[in-house]
Amino acid sequence: MKRMAVDGTLRLDSAGKGAAGTMRPRQTAKRRGASAPPVNRLEAAIGQCVRAFRKAAGLGVVELAKLAGLSSGMLSRIENGTISPSLATLQTLALALQVPVTSLFREFEEVRDTTFVRAGQGLLVSRDGPRIGHEYRILGHTTSKRIAVEPYLMSYVDAAEVFPVFQRPGNEFIYVLEGELTYRHGKKLYRMSPGDSLLFDADVPHGPEELIATPVRYVAVVCYPRGTG
Repeated sequence: MKRMAVDGTLRLDSAGKGAAGTMRPRQTAKRRGASAPPVNRLEAAIGQCVRAFRKAAGLGVVELAKLAGLSSGMLSRIENGTISPSLATLQTLALALQVPVTSLFREFEEVRDTTFVRAGQGLLVSRDGPRIGHEYRILGHTTSKRIAVEPYLMSYVDAAEVFPVFQRPGNEFIYVLEGELTYRHGKKLYRMSPGDSLLFDADVPHGPEELIATPVRYVAVVCYPRGTG
C-alpha cells in the first residue's frame, strides 16, 4: 500500500498496505474558496514594522526566524498581520532586529485619520434656494467615535442674499480668507476681514449678517461630540 508522506511524495509502508486499506492525501490548512483570516489594524501595523526592520537589516524570513527562535511560517503570519504575537514573541523579534520593542508599534501609533482635498475640490454639501449666492464645501471628516470635526469652505457672492442662521452643539472656528463681512454670534456683531478669526459656542445662533465686500470666503471648522450633531 502506498502512503502519502508529509512532503507530498508517495512511499510504501512496511506491510504494503495501510490500516484502512485506502490512501488519502494530507489535508491542507487552506481549502479552495476559503476566505483569508481577517487582518486587524494593530496586528497589521506590527507586521509592517517587523517586515520593514527585517528588510532594513538585510535579513530574509528564514534568517530572522532562526535568530528569533520562531518558525518561518510563524514569522510570515506575523508580518502579514494574520496573528496576534505575544509580548514575549515581540521581545525576541526586537532583540533579533536590535531595535526597541516599542518601535514595533510605531506604524500603529502613526495611523491617524487623514483627508487630502485639492484646491477647488471638496464635497458640495449645500447649494439651494431660488437665488443661489452661496455654497458650502466640506473639506474632510473624522472617523473618531467620540468627537466629530467638520471643516467647511464657505463661499458667498450675493450681498443681497438672506443668510441662514446656524445653531448646533459644539464649538466652531472661522477664519476669513477673502472679502469682508459682518458676522453675528447671538446679539454680538463682528466685522471681519481676511486674516480675522472667531472661535465661539456653536449652540448660540450665528452666521453671516452682512456681506460688505464680495466675494466672501472663509473656513469654518465645527467640532462636536458624536451623537449630538
